[in-house]
Amino acid sequence: MENETQLTSKLLSLLLLLYIGVIAVLNLLASDRSFSESENRMLNQLPHFSLKALLSGGFTADFEKYVSDQFVFRDFWIGAKTDTDQLMGKKKSNGIYLGTNGYLIQDFIPPAEENLKEKLDAIHAFDRATPEMKKNVMLVPTAAALYKDKLPKYAIIGDQVAYMKKVQQLLHPNIRYIDVFPSLYTERDQPIFYKTDHHWTTLGAYAAYLELCRQMGLTPQNEEEFTIQQVTDEFYGSLYSKSGFRHIQPDRLELYLPKDQEKYTVTYFDEEKTTDSLYTTEQLQRKDKYAVFLNGNHALIQIKTANPSGKNLLVVKDSYANSFIPFLLKHFSEIDVVDLRYYEEDLASFVEEQGIQDMLLLYNANTFFEDPSIQNLTE
Repeated sequence: MENETQLTSKLLSLLLLLYIGVIAVLNLLASDRSFSESENRMLNQLPHFSLKALLSGGFTADFEKYVSDQFVFRDFWIGAKTDTDQLMGKKKSNGIYLGTNGYLIQDFIPPAEENLKEKLDAIHAFDRATPEMKKNVMLVPTAAALYKDKLPKYAIIGDQVAYMKKVQQLLHPNIRYIDVFPSLYTERDQPIFYKTDHHWTTLGAYAAYLELCRQMGLTPQNEEEFTIQQVTDEFYGSLYSKSGFRHIQPDRLELYLPKDQEKYTVTYFDEEKTTDSLYTTEQLQRKDKYAVFLNGNHALIQIKTANPSGKNLLVVKDSYANSFIPFLLKHFSEIDVVDLRYYEEDLASFVEEQGIQDMLLLYNANTFFEDPSIQNLTE
């Protein structure tokens, strides 16, 4: 019996060493990947070695990230881990909750008071620098605020709505805050958010558009004026990629196409390209299918429409605006779209040069509170 136990122990040890050896060899032979389709993000590459980086600890930290990202069969191991976690009853992975009905819901982390103050200071400074332009601020609640009943039992999540109300209260009175929470809450039983992605659906964007029109005094387009076209039913979004949760049904992605659409032009300045469509259908063949709207994110996009009013609108935004902007074409002659994460010019000077009369700052709550780029308004 003792000999059999020793033999089994040696055999297991040999198998373990063999496994480690095979994995090590495969890691050495495998080519580094630059992009993960399943996670929808760029992967860390081999960091540059220097004595300074080594002594500071930066090289070691970057090398660990590199090894983690380039580990052979990474996608398989991520899936295996989340499958195991689910079997053990765990409902949270990488900041994403697995809710009821297959909803993936991103956690909300309350912002530091100082960071919030810096963002509001930047908005107010920009307001002072562009006194002739009317300002509108729309912060969009995410699924974490609207679908609390879908969260796992005992899930602890920050009060997103309370912080949005705080922004509303602290904004100067001459800046209009467009509260879309009531409108979205009314429609919460409809698919206004994707299950696998952090964005709102086109239906959710349309509900917010109606509220924008009401508060800005615009005549909205009725839903009957659009042809609603489903362009894919195989959309796996950012939360699916980030969480690692699998065995979830994909989302449908729809476009609202005006039945009497007039001609317009869309210019992407970073690509020096002009097109006659807000939609890039080639993106539907790729992982990030949401990029069908405005071909993803760009520093500056200029849209010229057939509207004869001569009214210009500046949209300062994150990616939530990409599916929202198509609804605005009927109301403005020109729409300039700026993403502060990529835009590096003086925005106040741009406003003056273009003679822009109205501005819409549109962010989802998570991006607004987490991303520091809003401070680039005045830089």
